[in-house]
Amino acid sequence: MSSLIAWILRAIPFGTIIMYGALGETLTEKSGNLNLGVPGIMYLGGFAGFASAYYYEKLSANPSAFVCVILALLCALIASALGGLIYAFLTITLRANQNVTGLALTTFGMGVANFFGVFILNGASYTAAPLAYKAFSAMIPVLSGLGVVGKVLFSYGFLAYAAIVLAVVLHWFFPRPRAGLNLRAVGETPATADAAGINVTLYKYVATCTGAAICGVGGLYYVLDYNQGIWATTGQIEALGWLAVALVIFTTWKPLNAIWGAYLFGVLYWLYQFLPSLLGITVASYMTDLIQMLPYVVTIVVLIVVSLRKKKENQPPEHVRTEPVSQTAPQQQRRPAGRRCMYISILPGEQVEVALTNNGVLEEYYLDMLHQKKIKGADWHFTEGQRRRGTFPPARAHARHRSR
Repeated sequence: MSSLIAWILRAIPFGTIIMYGALGETLTEKSGNLNLGVPGIMYLGGFAGFASAYYYEKLSANPSAFVCVILALLCALIASALGGLIYAFLTITLRANQNVTGLALTTFGMGVANFFGVFILNGASYTAAPLAYKAFSAMIPVLSGLGVVGKVLFSYGFLAYAAIVLAVVLHWFFPRPRAGLNLRAVGETPATADAAGINVTLYKYVATCTGAAICGVGGLYYVLDYNQGIWATTGQIEALGWLAVALVIFTTWKPLNAIWGAYLFGVLYWLYQFLPSLLGITVASYMTDLIQMLPYVVTIVVLIVVSLRKKKENQPPEHVRTEPVSQTAPQQQRRPAGRRCMYISILPGEQVEVALTNNGVLEEYYLDMLHQKKIKGADWHFTEGQRRRGTFPPARAHARHRSR
């Protein structure tokens, strides 16, 4: 029983690290950007948070745990968001290749963190920020003392619970508010979203930088909680960053799946250490690395199954699957003002019929809005990057597509 509890206590913090990375990458990919720089961004967030906490403890005569937490979080968010901004500028503004840019960002983030980390280590193999570790790993009072239940459920730092809340918020955000629907439209068909009046560039920049900031929190959690407030140039954050990218595929781009998927990855990762003692068997040392491959093997299996089923809800955004050529509608393809319209309405029995939009693209964006009854029936006039909505008379409860 004690081995099983210890297994869970190791798996949940491990899963929390990659959950932050997966949630941040999911948000980025929903905007149509595939950021493979997650490991480097997590490195930047972890180092910036640790460095700020370390120097605050070192230079302050009477350091405060609360100030230490706030300072570390702010520095981690800013540093990782700047990493995301570099990626966004190169891929969105300069239209550099996303894969090459992401890989370069991983190398850049690791190099920057390790270079400046040398000045903190000052020749030592590692250094620590004990006050920050105590603050970030503080358990929930009272509840953490409720026997086995308290130990399993309430004996983690506040960032472990914040990750679950963040996953729930993103699950609500993508399909419901207008901003979430706009983001999905940008990720699926940016040219059509631009014709509908959505600022494609702004959405991509905000989603990429915000997603990078979330990834950075995962690096911060690794250093100041999971690794007991110790900074060492071991390269472990990079491995966890790639595991976070694999988790995005495993969860089929669904934030809620990231919760149980991250913990499952944690259980599988630590399988080599705890399963033999539970079963009373001995595992050869050379089997350890093979067992630690299980999360990646499971991801490959899930990817194969998802590809065979070919369900759209289990696929990445369309703009991630193909390298973008243009994120705004070409001038000659935009509809002249007052010329062509798209009529949308909900038929009796809640059946949905939608006419063809700009260039014959049928947008999931509008379908979602109709299903949620945010519009009961609308006449969408596409102008030069703008839209105007009117409503149908009750007698015209059907869809039409025509030119005026």
